[in-house]
Amino acid sequence: MAPKPPHKQSVSMGRGARKRDDDSGTEVGEGTDEWTQSKATVRPPDQLDLTDAELKEEFTRILTANNPHAPQNIVRYSFKEGTYKPIGFVNQMAVHFSQVGNLIPKDSDEGRRQHYRDELAAGSLESVKAVLSDAEILEEDEEPKEVEMEAGSQTELPPAEVAETVIEEELMTPKQPKERKLTNQFNFSDRASQTLNHPVRDRECQMEPPPRTNFSATANQWEIYDAYVEELKKQEKTKEKEKTKTPVAKKTGKMAMRKLTSMESQSDDITKVSQAAKIVERMVNQNTYDDVAQDFKYYEDAADEYRDQEGTLLPLWKFQNDKAKRLAVTALCWNPKYNDLFAVGHGSYDFMKQSRGMLLLYSLKNPSFPEYIFSSESGIMCLDIHVDHPYLVAVGHYDGNVAIYNLKKPQAQPSFRSSPKSGKHTDPVWQVKWQKDDMDHNLNFFSVSSDGRIVSWTLVKSELVHTDVIKLKVEGSTTDVPEGLQLHTVGCGTAFDFHKEIDYMFLVGTEEGKIYKCSKSYSSQFLDTYDAHNMAVDAVTWNPYHTKVFMSCSSDWTVKIWDHTIKTPMFIYDLNSAVGDVAWAPYSSTVFAAVTTDGKVHVFDLAINKYEAICNQPVVARKKTKITHVEFNPIYPIIIVGDDRGHITCLKLSPNLRKMPKEKKGQEVQKGPAVEIAKLDKLLNLVREVKIKT
Repeated sequence: MAPKPPHKQSVSMGRGARKRDDDSGTEVGEGTDEWTQSKATVRPPDQLDLTDAELKEEFTRILTANNPHAPQNIVRYSFKEGTYKPIGFVNQMAVHFSQVGNLIPKDSDEGRRQHYRDELAAGSLESVKAVLSDAEILEEDEEPKEVEMEAGSQTELPPAEVAETVIEEELMTPKQPKERKLTNQFNFSDRASQTLNHPVRDRECQMEPPPRTNFSATANQWEIYDAYVEELKKQEKTKEKEKTKTPVAKKTGKMAMRKLTSMESQSDDITKVSQAAKIVERMVNQNTYDDVAQDFKYYEDAADEYRDQEGTLLPLWKFQNDKAKRLAVTALCWNPKYNDLFAVGHGSYDFMKQSRGMLLLYSLKNPSFPEYIFSSESGIMCLDIHVDHPYLVAVGHYDGNVAIYNLKKPQAQPSFRSSPKSGKHTDPVWQVKWQKDDMDHNLNFFSVSSDGRIVSWTLVKSELVHTDVIKLKVEGSTTDVPEGLQLHTVGCGTAFDFHKEIDYMFLVGTEEGKIYKCSKSYSSQFLDTYDAHNMAVDAVTWNPYHTKVFMSCSSDWTVKIWDHTIKTPMFIYDLNSAVGDVAWAPYSSTVFAAVTTDGKVHVFDLAINKYEAICNQPVVARKKTKITHVEFNPIYPIIIVGDDRGHITCLKLSPNLRKMPKEKKGQEVQKGPAVEIAKLDKLLNLVREVKIKT
């Protein structure tokens, strides 16, 4: 029993030491002197000494969302206006710090799983710590207990076994997780999910290689000799051709040869691609102007059913070219073979603004750019396309020359051209018309000019040969000269048209306002004279169906319809503005269109209304723009209109403007020229009866 007290003391000392180690830290009295010491304020040397009033003064600062460091002078290039322009909106956001994180919302499934795992791990650690601390206490109490147990009863279990049983029980009983608090339903959290991107697949296809052939040959002396002989023959032929050509044609031929040699020196790839590029260009334009093409093919104005005697014009394409921007449209003509192709002559009617001229050929399939472009030194005032040879275009210039362009040849100069030696006009050529070939099957056309001459031009052996058909003279204007001579005032021809059936008969309009009926056979006198207008006759044209009827228009605001057997007009229409051009419709004998300088198109149908137009529609964007010419398409229900700014507008006629005879029950609709002639005769007979009565 003697050794027990010191053992207890050692145990108690060990416990006290351990307790001091656990509670090791700053004692209560430490650091009190430091706090009680007076603290001296440290001031920077450049600090201002302010008074109390200055310190109390308030300075307001307004915080804005604008970034002071954002640049205010950023510019971008504007393709629309072709200049650099400052940007009005500047990005004011300034990013100070950004970090990519992997945050998971607590309410998500993954967040709940991680939270549950953390709680389990924390609970197991606490249970292990508790078991270990109990085991240490039991080991410390082991020795005195052993002594007591030896002294006492021997029936109780040893303490080690008891500790083991306690640890096993603690480990066997699972730790129940703590109850989780319910989440606040009003706590908003942003959630996002990343979708899977579809994998990109590369598709490749192998094309068949182009066919190749190996060619080999040996060149002998006789083969070289034959090649030289062929080249000499070619040179001799070209020399013979040059001898037959006119000096103008020689010059153009030399220029063309130079261009060809320069082109041959370049790669031939461009010429090979040109046809394919033209097809692709048409395809792109077809997609671009698809809505216009759909209107051209299928659109019919449904409102015409509710308008008995009125029609409208639907604008379709608009044709213009930068090179002909300031040139007026002086002539229009549809190609007789290709119904989508038409020729446009550009020049100027103003005597003080004469410059160059242009001949453009457009297609409805490609409204963005002309198919053919020819330029000339003088303005083009008129043109006509040959019926049997649609690639030949006859042209009259402001300087009095006439020329023939061949669309098959790529050269920019005309194939044939008149000259002062070959009898060119001395004044502007106002109209040209192709006629039937002569007895020797030579091509020929006629021209009329302000110099009073009507000239027949014949193409003989690559030269233009002229023949004066008639010289216009103003009747009753002869003046006697003291020497006994008589001077005649020359009539200035402005327009003419040949009869559709009687080849030798034609009409000529003059600046004096008179219309002469002439014959190719008589050059000294006229068959008839009509006092038509008070100002210059701008156009005169025969009816395509009725052989007796023709129409004229003038700057005196009137359009008149005549029977060439009667000297007074059948119908007179006043359009309140100078009339630039008139044209008969190819599908009806009673329908015609007239254009005026106030920018309007007037369409008449005498069968519906013989007193006024059934369509008056302005078709130009600006009020000052003057319409100069109008032309009907021979097949499609469209017209083209040209103005003095170089623009050509295509317009579709509504159903009321192209009314056909109505079908009657049990009767077939009669169609053809005879019906159209009878329709116009019926109207003319009404007028004739009135004139006979008066």
